[in-house]
Amino acid sequence: MRIAITGASGKTGYRIAEEAVKKGLKVRQIIRQNSQVSDGLENLETIRVSLDNKKELDKSLENIDALIIATGARASLDLTGPAKVDALGVYRQLQSCKRVGIKRVILVSSLCTGKLFHPLNLFGLILIFKKIGENFIRNSSLDWTIVRPGGLKESEDIESENVEYTQEDKQVNGSIPRRLVAQCCIDSLRNKESINKIIEVTSSTVNKKISFKKAMQMI
Repeated sequence: MRIAITGASGKTGYRIAEEAVKKGLKVRQIIRQNSQVSDGLENLETIRVSLDNKKELDKSLENIDALIIATGARASLDLTGPAKVDALGVYRQLQSCKRVGIKRVILVSSLCTGKLFHPLNLFGLILIFKKIGENFIRNSSLDWTIVRPGGLKESEDIESENVEYTQEDKQVNGSIPRRLVAQCCIDSLRNKESINKIIEVTSSTVNKKISFKKAMQMI
């Protein structure tokens, strides 16, 4: 399988690329013009594009079997970021998928997406615009999966962490290492039972260990 990852230079995106390589997938990194490729991933195919350039975006997604959308607005003084990236940016990527013939899409979203009264919304109503982005993919004709992680941690010490997988709007607290989110994205690609599902994920040392495949049968 040949996959593309948008936002591949981000803290979650580059980990998705690493996990994909571990599983033997062919990876195309799609990053912004001024973004740096992460250490160790320099040999992967990399294309720099602007999401608002239709021709560039279409060309970057040609000959791809699946897309993982790991783009996300960064905290900044520009409060229009979430609208541009998490809503409009997702829409543009989905439209590009339809034009070039990609059927399978994974979207990295967030726990509590759609909730209005949440501290994260102080940054440009980010959870509202993430919900709009989710709605775009849910209403598409694509085979989609939405991964909603809890608070993202940088820790790579994941051996004792077990993931809790639930349906949408079942979790409101909790955190998870970015590495486990990346693994969840790749597991979603490799498991057809994740298609057309929203998967909320957090992790802890007290959760009971469960395989991704079994979790999908329960969701």
